[in-house]
Amino acid sequence: MRIDKFLANMGVGTRTEVKQLLKKGRVTLNGTVEKSAKTNVNALEDYIAVDNNHIVYIDKLYLMLNKPQGYVCATEDNQHQTVIDLFKDYKDFHIFPVGRLDKDTEGLLLITNDGDFSHQLMSPNKHVSKTYEVLSEKSITNNDIELFKTGIELHDGLAKPATLVKAQEERKSFVTITEGRYHQVKRMFHAINNEVLALKRISIGDLQLDEQLAVGEYRHLKEQDFEQLGIK
Repeated sequence: MRIDKFLANMGVGTRTEVKQLLKKGRVTLNGTVEKSAKTNVNALEDYIAVDNNHIVYIDKLYLMLNKPQGYVCATEDNQHQTVIDLFKDYKDFHIFPVGRLDKDTEGLLLITNDGDFSHQLMSPNKHVSKTYEVLSEKSITNNDIELFKTGIELHDGLAKPATLVKAQEERKSFVTITEGRYHQVKRMFHAINNEVLALKRISIGDLQLDEQLAVGEYRHLKEQDFEQLGIK
């Protein structure tokens, strides 16, 4: 693997940022300054450091993406761009989305290559909550809030109680659910004679979408992120 790709994969920076670090002599390979981005390294055997900080090879990846609209949550698709297309430096790591968001939904999406991590978050037995910001066709009423609290009847059965909260902006609200049914939030709004115009996931459990991430950007999960997910 090229050293610039290795450093980018390990979250040191983008390929462009990594190349600048190399040019400035801030990267060492087995104790010697390395300036060529094309140099091949053995991620398991070579000692690679940036500013004297050892960069340890990690085979498991945990990433937070601010998903844009227009991308499907799949690893491959013959008709549409997938969220994996946004991770060109990580395609060799066999990454996949944790759960899914609709093509026209944006916001918090986790990406990993760790099946156990995905299972812990997506298993129906875990009841991990997800919160969405919703722009709807009509304003939210107190009756709507009560209906969500008791459970909305859908064609595939009664949905579990959900929390619906009005936002300050007209026709905006926040919905928290503990299930992951197909198009669930949209179907719940349709059931109360309202329609979702825009949908954005803003949290999974206690983990909030990083406000520093522009749409389409991503970062590695930090230790505190795992704690907020209830995973250590």
